[in-house]
Amino acid sequence: MAGSQDMFDAIVMADERFHGEGYREGYEEGSSLGVMEGRQHGTLHGAKIGSEIGCYQGFAFAWKCLLHSCTAEKDSRKMKVLESLIGMIQKFPYDDPTYDKLHEDLDKIRGKFKQVRALVSSCW
Repeated sequence: MAGSQDMFDAIVMADERFHGEGYREGYEEGSSLGVMEGRQHGTLHGAKIGSEIGCYQGFAFAWKCLLHSCTAEKDSRKMKVLESLIGMIQKFPYDDPTYDKLHEDLDKIRGKFKQVRALVSSCW
């Protein structure tokens, strides 16, 4: 009787053991795949933000050069807003993905870009 009880316990315990082993293996594989997927997503999202900021910076530098030759009083406001945009872009934390206000600063840059675009659209 004791031998059959041990065999029964081994069968019941095997199910629990295999369940535990399967869980650990699945957790390890899921963690590994999650890290790879997260890295790919972060790289893609970071590249999009970098491209967007680069576009704004190129726009700002081009208009700065165009407006630099104009010294009219009305263009001084445009230059101030343009310099403000360039300053915001230069202070943007490209190298710190853990920066708490990254999206907040990006939204401010987008707003300033829209303001600059509205001001310079009347030039040409």
